[in-house]
Amino acid sequence: MIDFKKKMQELEKLEGKSQTGDTDDELLLNSQKRKKVTIYVIAILVIALVFSGKIIMSSQGASEWISGTFFGKLRQLIPAADKKLTGEDNDRVNILLLGMGGKNHDGGYLTDTIMLASIKPSTKQVALVSIPRDLTAPVSGWKKINSVNAYAEQKNPGSGGVVTTEAIAELLQEPTTYYIRVDFAGFERIIDEIGGVEINVENSFDDYTYPVKGREDNPDYYSRYEHLHFDAGLQKMDGATALKYARSRHSLSSEGSDFARARRQQLLLEAVKEKLLSRQTLLNPTILAKLISEFNQDISTNLSTWELIRLWSLVKDVNRDQIINKVLSDAPDGMLVSGTGEDGAYILTPRSGNFSEIRNMVQTIFTLTANTTTKKIVAPITDNAKVFIANGTWITGLAGKTSSTLETYDFKITGTNNAVERNYEQTVIYDLSSGEKNESLTTLKNLTGATQAFNSPNWLEEYKTGDNKSDFLLILGTDANKE
Repeated sequence: MIDFKKKMQELEKLEGKSQTGDTDDELLLNSQKRKKVTIYVIAILVIALVFSGKIIMSSQGASEWISGTFFGKLRQLIPAADKKLTGEDNDRVNILLLGMGGKNHDGGYLTDTIMLASIKPSTKQVALVSIPRDLTAPVSGWKKINSVNAYAEQKNPGSGGVVTTEAIAELLQEPTTYYIRVDFAGFERIIDEIGGVEINVENSFDDYTYPVKGREDNPDYYSRYEHLHFDAGLQKMDGATALKYARSRHSLSSEGSDFARARRQQLLLEAVKEKLLSRQTLLNPTILAKLISEFNQDISTNLSTWELIRLWSLVKDVNRDQIINKVLSDAPDGMLVSGTGEDGAYILTPRSGNFSEIRNMVQTIFTLTANTTTKKIVAPITDNAKVFIANGTWITGLAGKTSSTLETYDFKITGTNNAVERNYEQTVIYDLSSGEKNESLTTLKNLTGATQAFNSPNWLEEYKTGDNKSDFLLILGTDANKE
């Protein structure tokens, strides 16, 4: 375990200070300075997990902490925090977050989690965009995006993070310099070291076929899997449970998709961030010492020590309501469609036929969010618009709640029901009036924060004629429950 008192004494000696002969006032002042520097040093250490719960401590950085060299350089490193990260001049710092099974797993270098994290320093906002592993990557000759890291590691060990970052930057046309790559087993141990995390589970779900490690080839087929169950609401999870929650992908409900899993992974990262910033972690040398022992084994990054310090200064005050979450998906309102590749493998491709729509969303994510999340004061409508409300989630009573709200603004509700698909994350509006009731369309957007869908699936005909004939179809996503 690190002896912080001893380290501070060593720091004083390096600074040419004497611990004897000081006046009482000087001793008190020095004690306060030591306390401030110690807390600052501890805070820098846990930046390894601060940014959305990912670890950002380099091998060199960890060894410096252990050897004491870091303390000897502290006076030079603190001013270095005034230097800027790549992207700060453009008010956007991008970091690619990668999660993989690790060297002890089959296909351990395939990236199971790919997330672009963007920081907007001027507003202290953070955006997390989850990129599905089965997305095609027609850049630099790659097929699926999750294979880039594995191929790069096979060809040149240690190059996977850089090569994957370059591929994502080219794919999204968004400059991305930094990456953080974590081994899932190590991430599990780190969660245990900080005493577990609390996660607000959005939907209850069961997964009856979660694979049990080491039993993949067991002759007894059913012993290869375990049954997972999660109740909605705030849940305390240890590392193993949290990782299962984040990686489950075979639920029979809407939580059974890779896209729902990406959303859960974002929730886990936010929960880890909150725990790491708590006083019980920051001021506990025993926990910090244990965390250090995990860094060299499970983490790789191209962030240098001074960049870690600068990153800390940018994200330490970010609140949960300042985090923007997006998941690229093939939901009816999503930007992707599923298909089959030439080799018969499952793939995802852009719905629009190219990446322009996705690139625009990523590049304007802070602007679009500012426009769509700011609710305006609206008056009752005057054009007698009719709305059918479909619940695109598993949240009970959401359609009825929304119906009551819209009726107070003089909308006529033609009916409510469950949507065919129940995995909507964002609320969507279909304009069935062909643009004739723009007043009501604007009001609906302002009241619900919904986005307008422009595709025309066959099932829309049901709402254009008969008893369900409406001017608008409103499909509620999980974001409608946050009001």
